[in-house]
Amino acid sequence: MNEIAPPVTAEQAMTEQRLREELAACYRLIAHFRMSDLIFTHISVRLPGPEHHFLINPYGLMFDEITASSLVKINLEGHKVESSPHPVNPAGFVIHSAIHSAREDAQCVLHTHTKAGCAVAALKCGLLPVNQISLEFYGRVAYHDYEGIALDLDEQKRLVHDFGDKSVLMLRNHGLLTVGETPGQAFMRMYYLEKACEIQLAAQACGELILPPAAVCEHTERQFNDPGRPLQEGELNDPDAMQLAWAALLRLLERVAPDYRS
Repeated sequence: MNEIAPPVTAEQAMTEQRLREELAACYRLIAHFRMSDLIFTHISVRLPGPEHHFLINPYGLMFDEITASSLVKINLEGHKVESSPHPVNPAGFVIHSAIHSAREDAQCVLHTHTKAGCAVAALKCGLLPVNQISLEFYGRVAYHDYEGIALDLDEQKRLVHDFGDKSVLMLRNHGLLTVGETPGQAFMRMYYLEKACEIQLAAQACGELILPPAAVCEHTERQFNDPGRPLQEGELNDPDAMQLAWAALLRLLERVAPDYRS
């Protein structure tokens, strides 16, 4: 049974609208960069407040059709809490609800079924430090073994345990998942995770791999993920890179799909 959402304050309404636009942008960008799977997979974002309400895609729409206003507000069980002409797929929220409820930092959860992502998730070696792009994720990837289509609520606790505190999850024989404190952060992680998978498959198809030493991998991971660390003499950093990239992506959408905000 659908619950009735309490009235929202003006500040909450402004925040929800901003999150609607950011999440709609995330859907459109996943479609633009060919990481969607028809109407399947999901990107969800948690709304502020104690109600544990979320925004998710209207089931049946392609990702390049999704707008801010068409996103559906649901509860932790995947049921609508506001009137909407669009259906939702509660079963598709099984993975997302488990992660949202267990991880305070997982404000946005993004899941894909791309060719490269599914292929690397099926490799025993998983993601390798093949290239500079993949080193962002060095030591930061979790793995969860395949248990069938994610319809079993009992799987949630095992998935959360396997994910731990990582920002990237490879669902074995299934696909990729990233989390972020914002839709932009979750998208940027997925964009580069997908690139890392593509590069790895291309390199493995060509011959024997050359992998950097572990110390270099660890250093590069810190360069990516801890830009505020004390710098060594002669070392530079770029702490605003991801924010600038996300802003550029939003400008791209304004050119190619400005209706995402509607």
